Amino acid sequence: MAWTLTNNELSPKALVNLESLFALGNGYLGVRGNFEEGYQSDMLSIRGTYQNAFHDIISIPYGEKLFAFPETQQKLVNIMDAQTILIYFGEEEEPFSLFEGEVLSYQRHLHLDRGYSERIIHWRSPLGKEVKLHFRRLASFTCRELFAIDLQIEPVNFAGRIKVVSTVNGDVSNFADPNDPRVASGHAKRLHVEEVGCKSGYSFAVNGTYTSGLQTACVSRHAVSGSPAVNTQTIGDRVETVFEFHLSETVQMTKWNVYTDSLRHKEALVEKAIGIHETFSGLSFEGLLAEQKDYLDDFWAAADVKIDGDDSLQEGIRFNLYHLLQSAGRDEYSNISAKGLSGEGYEGHYFWDTEIYMFPVFLMTKPDMARQLLIYRYSTLDQARARAKEMGHKKGALFPWRTISGTECSSFFPSGTAQYHISADIAYSYVQYYLSTKDYDFMQNYGAELLFETARLWMDTGHYHDGKFKIANVTGPDEYTCVVNNNFYTNVMAKHNLKWAAKAYRLLAETDRNVLNELSARLQVTDEEASVWEKAAQLMFLPYDEKLNINPQDDTFLEKAVWDFENTPADHHPLLLHYHPLTLYRYQVCKQADAVLAHFLLEDEQDLETIRNSFDYYENITTHDSSLSSCIFSIMASKVRYEQKAYDYFIETARLDLDNTHGNTKDGLHMANMGGTWMSIVYGFAGLRLKETGLSLAPAIPSKWKGYAFRLKYQGVQLSIEINQEYLSLTLVEGDELTMKLYGEEITLQHNRILKSALINKAVV
Repeated sequence: MAWTLTNNELSPKALVNLESLFALGNGYLGVRGNFEEGYQSDMLSIRGTYQNAFHDIISIPYGEKLFAFPETQQKLVNIMDAQTILIYFGEEEEPFSLFEGEVLSYQRHLHLDRGYSERIIHWRSPLGKEVKLHFRRLASFTCRELFAIDLQIEPVNFAGRIKVVSTVNGDVSNFADPNDPRVASGHAKRLHVEEVGCKSGYSFAVNGTYTSGLQTACVSRHAVSGSPAVNTQTIGDRVETVFEFHLSETVQMTKWNVYTDSLRHKEALVEKAIGIHETFSGLSFEGLLAEQKDYLDDFWAAADVKIDGDDSLQEGIRFNLYHLLQSAGRDEYSNISAKGLSGEGYEGHYFWDTEIYMFPVFLMTKPDMARQLLIYRYSTLDQARARAKEMGHKKGALFPWRTISGTECSSFFPSGTAQYHISADIAYSYVQYYLSTKDYDFMQNYGAELLFETARLWMDTGHYHDGKFKIANVTGPDEYTCVVNNNFYTNVMAKHNLKWAAKAYRLLAETDRNVLNELSARLQVTDEEASVWEKAAQLMFLPYDEKLNINPQDDTFLEKAVWDFENTPADHHPLLLHYHPLTLYRYQVCKQADAVLAHFLLEDEQDLETIRNSFDYYENITTHDSSLSSCIFSIMASKVRYEQKAYDYFIETARLDLDNTHGNTKDGLHMANMGGTWMSIVYGFAGLRLKETGLSLAPAIPSKWKGYAFRLKYQGVQLSIEINQEYLSLTLVEGDELTMKLYGEEITLQHNRILKSALINKAVV
């Protein structure tokens, strides 16, 4: 059930969005769901292939540039196009196109459980030639460099000459939109062709970036049935391989494309790509499909979320999880960009979205992948140290608001660099990883150092005033309120960062003094400094309003007038596209969850009544113009027992891209929202919390569902959770024993023994 996404639309408006929905990727390589044969010339298409973290460097223009404004930024580059396969029928060479002739039947599927997409077409040409075509494609999960296309052509009423032209094109550009700040407005041409040609039966193109000095190569070969005439030639910046068949029975052609780049493969990119080809030279496309299914069987065994009672939502959550898997970087060079590998929105940059919204999915299902995401951040720690110094700090690490290779890419500092909270967000994810895995080696080799350096940032950013530690001139998650004093989210996350830096120091002191001594010598960390972190955490100022019994978003937030929501035209959303930032800054209006997000991540910092009052207050002034918002409001609505609101906010997240509710799916999928959908179920409805005291659950169920189920990985064990309208059951499917909390009461689970419990938090919505 709900393992296949099907969409047969052919309208120009739908197709550009479907390019994102049907994108394929494997964490290294991403290919948009373009038609091999292309569209009509007047139709919008963002034809794209991307390698995670492969970028060029572009200058940032300023009318007035001040000190420490970044001078350059990185930009994800659209690389060589190997998707193109053109088909011509008969002596007249009628071109195959879904926009000419007659489409007798058309089906398009994305198989979430098998990892490939397909188009099944019954077509009649303008001159009456009738054929069936079957396109299948995949980005391999077992060979990260491989993107393969399989084509089968079956005659119906036509037997005769056909010509298939397969291309590797090095002349590519990025998409640009000058009217949308979420999409690049220039710098479309960032690659130059260095070499194209043929070698040992392979077609290839090598491109180089203009500024970053990176190279990328695409090397293709074909496996074909029958004995076609074959001719390969170089035409300008592309290589064309032409196959001529006499079509009397079904013919099959598989195009194997291997991509390499100088970040990972260093040099001799064509030769290394040919070497990769040779490792699977005996593999058929069917064999490749079998490998893909084996990989996904393992993934879904850990990550699947089952919803009984709503097929549309079931499709939504599986679609979201699948695209998260396709987008997650697996090496030290890469992370998860805001749009994954499905499009060019936000220029391929990584944000704090990864740590707060996407990382939890992998942490609780595939912790090895979560670990790798953290290692990427560690690999950029030196750049974060350098940025802190550039910003005037004597010590510490300030991670960039948006980046690819580790340096700041945001030119608008009020809602970019000023979002210092990203350093605390990354630290938070490191702590969550340690709590979930007890991976002490990771804490020794990566975690402690990062926690120390981010804690140092807060000591140099904040100051004591009236006996409290305060942090001035920062921006929280809400980008409609910028450069404020004592943003509640920032302060409480900094408190957590400082507290855990001291804990990590004490942990190393207790378990391996030699490791601590080496780290202390390298970083000049002392017992006294750890005590300073503890003190600052204890005395951290957290804004609180006694009259409203809420945590104000910052020192002056409640002094502002409330935005006139009633008289704001519906077509003026999102507000950032219609109002100057200063106009927004002067009002109580939130783009997204800010204080409410803090209450989710660190709920023990306030009592339940304050959390509920804060939810009520901020709900009335939040536009949810960011796709990061509704999922957090859903989780917290579950927390404060607003079951109907929890469900309504969840519905806004579950199919955001499938239904294009934000109107910009064409630019790539909303990865943070996809992670947020999973969190709305697992942290929201099921009440999962991961704290120093252990794992806890407090499940409820929407009344519209018959049941739901998921699995969690925690400290080496795997837990299966099933919930229906009457009871819940917990099963330890891997591991010997687990002690945890259920509805606040401690329980102990034994291997393969099902524990059933009445559903206490049964939701009535």
